[in-house]
Amino acid sequence: VFGSGGFGDLGLEPRLAAHLHGAMGFQSPTVVQKSAIPLLLSGRDLLVNARTGTGKTLVYLAPIVHGLQAREPKITRTEGTFAVILVPTRELCIQVCGVAEQLVHRFHWLVPGHIMGGENRAKEKARLRKGITILIATPGRLLDHLKNTASFQYDFLQWIVFDEADRLLDMGFEKDIRSILDFLGTHQRNGSKRQHVLLSATLNDRVNKLAKISLCDPATIGLSSTPPEGAPDLDTNANIEYSISDKLQQCVLKVSSKIRLVTLLALLRLKLYSTKGSYKIVVFFSTCDAVDFHHTVMSRFSWVMDDGSSMRGRFLDCDIFKLHGNVEQRERTDTFHKFSQAERALLLCTDVAARGLDFKGLSFIVQYDPPGEPVDYVHRVGRTARLGRKGEAALFLQPCEAEYVQELRKHGVVLKDLDTRKVLDSIYTISQKRSFASVDVAEMHPAAAAMQTALESFVTSEGDLKQLAVNAFRSSVRAYAVHREGLRKIFQVRMLHLGHVAKSFALRDAPSGLSKCSAQKASKRMRAEKKRAGKKRR
Repeated sequence: VFGSGGFGDLGLEPRLAAHLHGAMGFQSPTVVQKSAIPLLLSGRDLLVNARTGTGKTLVYLAPIVHGLQAREPKITRTEGTFAVILVPTRELCIQVCGVAEQLVHRFHWLVPGHIMGGENRAKEKARLRKGITILIATPGRLLDHLKNTASFQYDFLQWIVFDEADRLLDMGFEKDIRSILDFLGTHQRNGSKRQHVLLSATLNDRVNKLAKISLCDPATIGLSSTPPEGAPDLDTNANIEYSISDKLQQCVLKVSSKIRLVTLLALLRLKLYSTKGSYKIVVFFSTCDAVDFHHTVMSRFSWVMDDGSSMRGRFLDCDIFKLHGNVEQRERTDTFHKFSQAERALLLCTDVAARGLDFKGLSFIVQYDPPGEPVDYVHRVGRTARLGRKGEAALFLQPCEAEYVQELRKHGVVLKDLDTRKVLDSIYTISQKRSFASVDVAEMHPAAAAMQTALESFVTSEGDLKQLAVNAFRSSVRAYAVHREGLRKIFQVRMLHLGHVAKSFALRDAPSGLSKCSAQKASKRMRAEKKRAGKKRR
């Protein structure tokens, strides 16, 4: 990950290089930074393809600060915005702005700031009126201010950066980005060309199109070849191997739906209680409802074991946070900062936290709901084992989904099997040193059975929690049914035993609403088919 030499050797201003080495604690630039920063200092447009956790944020922020601090006379806020950085999510917006604020510490006349959906527009408008030198923004809110905020000054705009470009396009921002480029144009008011930078951990046709409309004769980092004109043609081979840190230990648990929830809680408790010092875990779910349900269960659940002894306090005794798109912005921002600063904590989230975020001390990633695409698996696990640090990742699959392991193997992802029985053993052995070596089938494990009964009683006894469980069950089944066509042979909704899936939400029986809805849809399809057949006969 890291190259030789220091930041000063890349051509950065000495005070900026010293600040990176000293106050910000970077010992040396990464290989990507060492290759990219000199190219940006030379004024070239740049396309960077590099895996997560290789320091892409400093690739563009360091040259931007280097260029702005050198301008004479010194920049003032009244001159407006000189650099715009587009990011896909609000949390990444906050994170990049935080790095920028640290980076300009010795250059107090440079003012970073952010605008994003969910924030107060009037307050953002006031900040833009005063002037933001380095602006980090989500595309929708930036386009809103370009259209409606007359005091937004960008005549001297010199840099436009597209960070996590593939995610920007996956989230449907392509139209907004094209409109933004139309508003801003390609040149500054004095006629000099702007510098554009596009960074992406993965490449596809849509990123290629964005590169062609936004970059002019770009230098490239991380691509094997460069066409003579325009942006490079990007490799979209379905079997391309993804680059994953060799410091990451990856495993898979093949768990029946009946004991998925029990196994998840046991695994999290095992990791938290078997490590000392700072330890953070992120668990990914497919839906917001699933995050809400599991967050409530983990925040409240305590258990008296079958021998009468009690686990003191909650079963998972640590700070527990949740993050998804339906959480109010103030709570999302608060969660982001608190989890970043926590020593031992657990974050339950959707894919809103899968890209770009760098949480200090994050050691373990759990993908409780498998991602829809192998590339999403890579982005999720990329939250740990960053910049040469160690990390662990676990993927939950049902036995009927085992073929997904081979699908990941096509992309160079190799997973080791983790014995579910050993995880379930830990429910007792952490405090009691009991062993269940004679148990052959995980579903028959005494600890699993006892804990499942306790969870079902707990959920049933609390009305609000039971409704959360029903909502999570329904939304998760619906999400399972919309995997892309190429993966439906692995994730077949018809193969789900809804009664067993209900157990994974601590429900004793499958909610009737989903079955009724499915029956209605099936009946509607049958009527439509009969009608078409009748017309065909006539």
